[in-house]
Amino acid sequence: MIDLNRLGPEAQRQIIRKASVQHQHQPKYGNQKETRIIDGKTVTFDSRKEAARWDELVLLSRAGKIKNLRRQPRFVLIPAQRIDGKLIEQPCVYVADFAYTQDGAEIVEDVKGVRTKEYIIKRKLMLFVHGVKIKEI
Repeated sequence: MIDLNRLGPEAQRQIIRKASVQHQHQPKYGNQKETRIIDGKTVTFDSRKEAARWDELVLLSRAGKIKNLRRQPRFVLIPAQRIDGKLIEQPCVYVADFAYTQDGAEIVEDVKGVRTKEYIIKRKLMLFVHGVKIKEI
């Protein structure tokens, strides 16, 4: 680690400026957000890959290949916990990227770049609680 006090004022400013610029513009996992207009509203996707998948699914929906296309459907994995009517724990919820019906089957998709430990646990709970195997794109 650099001791900034040992550097001159100009060097300190350069290091601080560079560090703050990197911090402001670095997405969490290196992804770049992308926006679309959906039903007259501006929607931001977490990545270009997710936005591109949405575009594909919209085309499949229009072609009648899939039905009931939904963005960010929520699934309760563990309900809220209450004792004597008092909320003790919030529910544990999985928010998928997309869900739709194809050939009578419910498909739940998640566009993944990084599989975090939290996601892996929720993926396992989706299978255990809802009997749904998440399709990873």
